[in-house]
Amino acid sequence: MIIKLFEIVRIAGVTLAFFLGYQTGYAGTEYDPVAQLHLMIPMTIFFIAGLSGIEGLFFGDEAARSKGFESGSNYQRQSAIALLSYTVISILIWALNWGLKAELTVFFCFMFFFFFSAVNHSVQAIANRNFKFTNVNRPFLVILLIAGFYSPVVAVLKLL
Repeated sequence: MIIKLFEIVRIAGVTLAFFLGYQTGYAGTEYDPVAQLHLMIPMTIFFIAGLSGIEGLFFGDEAARSKGFESGSNYQRQSAIALLSYTVISILIWALNWGLKAELTVFFCFMFFFFFSAVNHSVQAIANRNFKFTNVNRPFLVILLIAGFYSPVVAVLKLL
């Protein structure tokens, strides 16, 4: 039950990040992708990596079972800690206002991890016939995430 709640909050939180981010980006007379990403990046990383890290550390066995993975592994805890590190660094970058390049750096690192996580879940679904909800939806959610970030990221890269 708690794992489903984490999934719901993750998806709802990222939806909120997109809504508020796009609203911020288009709030003025001119489109402001920097302001948009300044909000979207830390919120998205918090709701995906932060909640996944908390889930992995405190509810690791239940999370692994819900995905059809082995549980109790040191690698599982390491992965949870790595996810929390993305979150903490993203929040620090935002709070200390280190700027767009720092935000994009942690965002691209996060997206690299998340993209290959989706590949792993796809392999689990196809090769191992592990059709758990997370294994099936992860690739599609990553595609939606990339699509939603594409326009503002391209816009800010043109500004650099």
